[in-house]
Amino acid sequence: MENSKTMNIDVDEKKHRKGIQAWTMYDWANSAFATTVMGVVLPTYFANYIAQGASVPIWGNAVAIGSLIAALLSPILGAIADFKASKKTFMAFFAALGIISTALLWFVVTPADQTLCILLYILGTIGFAGSLVFYDSLLPHVAREDEIDQVSSRGYAMGYIGGGILLLVNAIMIFVGPRFLTSMPENEATALMMRLSLVSVAVWWAIFSIPIFRHVKEPPAKGESHEIGQNVLTVGFKRLGKALSEIRDYKDLFLFLITFFVYANGIGTIITMAAAYASDLGFSTLTILGTFLMVQFVAAPFALLFGKLGKTMGNKKAISLALLIYTLVAVFGFFMKEEWHMFVLGFGVAMVQGGSQALSRSLIGKMMPKSKSAEFYGFFSVSEKFNTVVGPALMAFITTRTGDPRLGIISLVIFFIAGIIMLRFVNLERGVAQAEAVDAKMVEL
Repeated sequence: MENSKTMNIDVDEKKHRKGIQAWTMYDWANSAFATTVMGVVLPTYFANYIAQGASVPIWGNAVAIGSLIAALLSPILGAIADFKASKKTFMAFFAALGIISTALLWFVVTPADQTLCILLYILGTIGFAGSLVFYDSLLPHVAREDEIDQVSSRGYAMGYIGGGILLLVNAIMIFVGPRFLTSMPENEATALMMRLSLVSVAVWWAIFSIPIFRHVKEPPAKGESHEIGQNVLTVGFKRLGKALSEIRDYKDLFLFLITFFVYANGIGTIITMAAAYASDLGFSTLTILGTFLMVQFVAAPFALLFGKLGKTMGNKKAISLALLIYTLVAVFGFFMKEEWHMFVLGFGVAMVQGGSQALSRSLIGKMMPKSKSAEFYGFFSVSEKFNTVVGPALMAFITTRTGDPRLGIISLVIFFIAGIIMLRFVNLERGVAQAEAVDAKMVEL
């Protein structure tokens, strides 16, 4: 009898570990989109072959539209998913949207395809961001309470490694591949390698998404008796309205969401504007790409380290430490002159980028009821999507008014200092206790 019980425990533990591994693999899968499509290859391909000199305003609008749509959809979709017990179904739909849209970028060849390129990028962004709402919402169901920080951090580490490996492969394809295509002009061969790189993202994303759908169980539905038989969209909007009013009752969760919105704007701006800032300083493309690759691989072990720091010193203190380092990064950016300075700045970002985001994701997971995980993670997702709106706008405004991009980057210190101060007022213990009480009440019902 004892042996049978022990065997059952071992089997359950193996399934639990397999579920965690499968969950983290989705970070590995989708991060290729963030690095190759959003970060480096597609913007460069668009500027050099599609827009032909007018890329910044057009591409900026495409990024803004995609992010805005994803941000507005997130909480509505989250509410629907909780009601229907369909987190994985919705995640599969949005992942497929992102994968197919990315694969179709192969057909973007000439300037006449500019509209198609923008449309596919927007759809890809919506698919990428939408899938992450449901992916994040599965975290509290996959990881136990005492391991949520480390599992979240492991996901980010896997994302950095996976996205970095494919980006490295793509860089080799783009810089070395044309040498073997002697029958084509070098410019055309490079364009071909870029298009193949974009297709490789779709293949990578699709293959490494399989484990999460095979090994992670769908959490049960949390529909209420009066919602049975109603249209899912009707229920979704009703739940969104209810969530908007309810989330204010979760004082510490609500305060943290606002706090995250503030400091995430600083983080998002450094991530998205670093290349443009380095270009303005006259740094080479090779230096910028090399820094980007270094960040991917250095960030992985540091993300794991911050997962451990979250457990030993607490989420709030670990996030505050990360924000302090970000403050130093922004100050260092003000004094950058030499190209090697870019690698120093990149290393500083790599130290804290994954850790700060992973601990933020797990902290909100601790303070939200599991029964409302998708809809509340929807609000978290809104904060994530808007983190490339306020910060870049402030940096652009200050740079335009002063003519000095250095003053633009040091202005980001405001977001990090404000985040450190606001975190002090978030009572994590009280937030966790409130979430546990709500879940206990749901079990009783």
